[in-house]
Amino acid sequence: MLRQDAYDLTTGAGLIACPRCDALHVEEELSVGETARCVRCGGVLARPQSGAFTQIIALAVTTMVLVFASVFFPFLEISRMGLGHGTSLFGVAMALADGAMAPLAVALLGLVVGLPAVRALLLVYTLWPLARKRPPYRHAVRAFRLSEQLKPWSMAEIFIIGTAVAMVKVAGLATISFGPAFWAFVALIFVSVANRSFMCSTTIWDALEDAGASTDGREKVEETKPA
Repeated sequence: MLRQDAYDLTTGAGLIACPRCDALHVEEELSVGETARCVRCGGVLARPQSGAFTQIIALAVTTMVLVFASVFFPFLEISRMGLGHGTSLFGVAMALADGAMAPLAVALLGLVVGLPAVRALLLVYTLWPLARKRPPYRHAVRAFRLSEQLKPWSMAEIFIIGTAVAMVKVAGLATISFGPAFWAFVALIFVSVANRSFMCSTTIWDALEDAGASTDGREKVEETKPA
């Protein structure tokens, strides 16, 4: 256990790396509302906020609801000369499930739908006891680490942007009507942005450590007591 302003270059205890430029900083305890920024690039290192865990949990639950809606509700309908056809993402995946296009169906459901839902579930599992001031659940550290590792592979935002570009090109050939699932995906993007604004990975790691969980070698900082 290290005191404030002490660090170990061998284990990295007491140090924090900037997620943008990897510059090392000495870790310090922050009060609610304070923000620690990188001295090199200005990136946010830590930003504890009052009630942030509850807000993240609410947004994670919202994400799971939106993902469910986006899978089974109608996504879009294309009509031309009085003939129309609508489908959902699940219907598209099932249509691609046979033959050589099967990997594309797996990628569609996995990267676009599955990963956002799994990440949201992992966040709820990690933060639920912390928001209630209780010890973390077993394997909470592994759950949050997996959530962070899956973050770059979540393709919901890329999918909706690609869909919008494709619809612009098809709009001249047929009439396109967007279904509830499309707007659920649009809402999912805004929810994801809001989630990132509330969530600070460093603060969550510190909360897990302060609750007694063994993380990745970083140590809790002892409060310096006045003499």
